[in-house]
Amino acid sequence: MHNLNSIPLSALRTIEAIARHGTLRAAAEELGVTSGALSQRLGKAEEILGQVLFHRTSKGLHPTEICTRIAPRLSAAMAELSAVLSEVRNRQGDALTLTVAPIFASRWLIWRLRRFNDTNPHIRLSVIPTADVIDLNTSDVDIGIRVSESGPLGEDATPLLVQRVFPVCAPEIAAQIRAPEDLFRFPVIREDARLYGWAPWLAQIGLAEQEIPAGPTFADSSLCLDAAMTGQGVFMAWETLACDALERGQVAAPLAHRADTRATYWFAVAPHAARNPAVKVFRAWLEAELACSMAFWGQS
Repeated sequence: MHNLNSIPLSALRTIEAIARHGTLRAAAEELGVTSGALSQRLGKAEEILGQVLFHRTSKGLHPTEICTRIAPRLSAAMAELSAVLSEVRNRQGDALTLTVAPIFASRWLIWRLRRFNDTNPHIRLSVIPTADVIDLNTSDVDIGIRVSESGPLGEDATPLLVQRVFPVCAPEIAAQIRAPEDLFRFPVIREDARLYGWAPWLAQIGLAEQEIPAGPTFADSSLCLDAAMTGQGVFMAWETLACDALERGQVAAPLAHRADTRATYWFAVAPHAARNPAVKVFRAWLEAELACSMAFWGQS
């Protein structure tokens, strides 16, 4: 292994990340450097190795034959190094790094984490809220929770629950709604002009899809829920987004039906964390909390 002394680990990480992502920009974001700095690192790595690893073209970087051959082995080696680091860290006490969507983190998870910390003081949990799907095979992240309509995100992902939707609005508006048709007397709040959830909800109550009234548009679902709280109209929300606002009386659900969507919450574990007992503890706690949230409204 003396030849490892001739090249820094950062150079090998650079080669592996660029080969895996296919672009300097994406690789630079993962490694926390600028594209220019990563390009310089790549040039130095090629100089040390005496090999051209990527063809520079007007359309970007393309791996050479030798790079294509070694890239999978580099990825496997980086994953093994990550697993070793995780094992060393966990000997100092259980530690978990979790990635979740920002809305799930802010609207549901953060309000319950104190209970997890109180009952599991030996587990140090770090939460990374991001809309990006982090590659658990090559990162230091232990657990990923994501919603997907096209199946599991990763071969080791297992389902947590199916996402269900239902209309919510301010209590004063809810008092005027007795039947599904009454919903359309009020503005319908949209996320980026989308009407997510309306088609399956209407279909499952036997109401034909119809022209839906105009309403305010916001950049994300969290803002849409806030708009519903302030009486700006009706919003088709999903359970983990709106369940706490319902419990606090900030919004109301004038109609009881909740429609299943094709979206599912998936729980994925990184290979390096598969044997960490803290993962099982966190999953058991998470499933219990989700069950309580859904059962509160008699929809479990």
